Amino acid sequence: MIRTATPEDTPALHALVRELAAYEKALDEVVASEAQLAEALFGDRPAAYAHVATADDDNGEVIGFALWFLNFSTWRGVHGIYLEDLYVRPERRGGGHGKALLAELARICVERGYERLEWSVLDWNAPSIAFYESLGARPQDEWTVYRLTDGALASLGGGGTH
Repeated sequence: MIRTATPEDTPALHALVRELAAYEKALDEVVASEAQLAEALFGDRPAAYAHVATADDDNGEVIGFALWFLNFSTWRGVHGIYLEDLYVRPERRGGGHGKALLAELARICVERGYERLEWSVLDWNAPSIAFYESLGARPQDEWTVYRLTDGALASLGGGGTH
């Protein structure tokens, strides 16, 4: 079952974020707290949204999630969805939960007139790449992602001209 995340899901979401980071060999980079995640998703000015996949049994355990936010295409003139994280616990994969989470985001795009659903995937993650391509997604090989963080971000943001 797929549903919109609630504040009560925050501990499970935080645990899944950490599991995803461990899978991506980057657990040491996770510094976000449960409180920060709750504020970003459910605070006065939400910056992101989440849907969860729950187990198909009576306990309804959260076993996967999709965390996303709106982006905007100046070329198309409309919003899109940027999928920040998609994760289903390894022992629950193959049950259609990942596809159902992506289908829900695609449904939101269609319903709201958004023209893009985008995300990034690590180039070594062959199982995920195969899964995404089986759904009709195609890599955007002509674009390279750049990122400013930590000292470089502080240096540019603190010393630049306004």
